[in-house]
Amino acid sequence: MFVKDPCGVVCILITYMAVFYADYVIIKWVVLQTMLDSLWGTFNVVMFNTIIFLLIISHIKAVVTDPGTVPLLQMEVDFSNMVSSDSRCEFVNWTVCLRCETYRPPRAHHCRICQRCIRRMDHHCPWINNCVGERNQKFFIQFLVYVGVLSVYSATLVAVSWIKECKECSNDIPLKETRILHSIVLLLESALFGLFVAAILIDQLQAIFTDETAVERVQKQELPKDYKPKMMLLSEVCGKEHPVFWLFPCSSVPKKIDASLMDYQI
Repeated sequence: MFVKDPCGVVCILITYMAVFYADYVIIKWVVLQTMLDSLWGTFNVVMFNTIIFLLIISHIKAVVTDPGTVPLLQMEVDFSNMVSSDSRCEFVNWTVCLRCETYRPPRAHHCRICQRCIRRMDHHCPWINNCVGERNQKFFIQFLVYVGVLSVYSATLVAVSWIKECKECSNDIPLKETRILHSIVLLLESALFGLFVAAILIDQLQAIFTDETAVERVQKQELPKDYKPKMMLLSEVCGKEHPVFWLFPCSSVPKKIDASLMDYQI
């Protein structure tokens, strides 16, 4: 699923430009300048690029995975007698979306950018050019975690490189100034993206633990809630496998198919 939204395309380009710039600065101006003769240099290059690889995979999955789009009906239906907000279709607690002209299950909401109803829609995120919904929230959270880890890792390596004596560039003033300039830009980038994703990640975890999406919180919908342990709520988003594997984007979220919708005939 790819939404033709100019803002989303620009945000994706900015994301990858920032990631590859960070990789360039760390390898060219940090590791090769201060850790060239140490095994720590090789270790940090491998670890840094491993995180980037996981970040890219989780981001791609968040972008292309269907967030939980409610399928459209196969034929046109007259909704003129269902304009009232209290109207309900024959399915219990299902509602009618007059924009999609289809029935939607509980907790599904219409996205004006995707122009479709999304199951458990949290919000439309331009950074993945997609909605965050029932089926791709896991990958979105993974993406946030990896960006946060990469930001902290970048800032740490830059700080260590400043503390450590740079023998090869100490007598080359232009080279030293260039290295410092790139390091400062990377620190600012790390701080900006790190704080940004930290705020979004906290909001996502709060939404999971309260079992309430951002749309529902804004609309102040009162939903019947049963007490569930936090680990159970997390497993509903991240999957039933062991929590150790929740941060690996190699696993997929099982596609949920509503039998009542599939069997419904107009």
